[in-house]
Amino acid sequence: MRHKVAGKQLCLKEDHRRAMIRNLAAGLFEHGQIETTLPKAKMVQPFIEKLITTAKTKSLTTRRQLLSKLPDRKVFAWIADPNVPESRKTSEFWELPSVDSIEFNRFGEVRKSPRLIEHILTRVAPRYKDRAGGYTRIIKQDKHRIGDATMLVILQLVGSESGSQVSGREGHRRKVSNRRSAFAAKKRKEIADGKNAAKAQDKSEAKSEAKGE
Repeated sequence: MRHKVAGKQLCLKEDHRRAMIRNLAAGLFEHGQIETTLPKAKMVQPFIEKLITTAKTKSLTTRRQLLSKLPDRKVFAWIADPNVPESRKTSEFWELPSVDSIEFNRFGEVRKSPRLIEHILTRVAPRYKDRAGGYTRIIKQDKHRIGDATMLVILQLVGSESGSQVSGREGHRRKVSNRRSAFAAKKRKEIADGKNAAKAQDKSEAKSEAKGE
């Protein structure tokens, strides 16, 4: 029995589940949005919301609280990576650091790069200083994962969105709504055409009766 066991387990052990939540949160803070499954997005969303609320108060205590919950890893190293296409080296959520701020050693390992905790305190949290909550949203896509056909969603930081449907394709609810609107418009047109035809017939009959008299 699962008495007094709160939260989603996702069939993972505690250490694995904790590491996955931290990695998902770090990826969201770095890129502004991530693509994952619906259960994982619902599980990590409250964790991210609490971190942003904590980071609003910039202090030594806040920094230590964030360090206890997230790894202070190097971020934005992909900006200086020659293997990443130039078209992907952009972000609509914040201004990316310069290439000069990132350095690699002779073995290709990142030697110098911006840190995650400082990025949260200086860039992520100030975006929501006047917002009481609701910093993220889950966008369902018309897309499923190959293999188990699990629904894929986008977990996104709010504030830079351009619309509710970002997948480039119409969702199921939008398709149904469009079909209903088209059917209603067709019926209205048929009724209007029938009324116009009846009026035209009445006028012609009236003219013929007038001529006969």
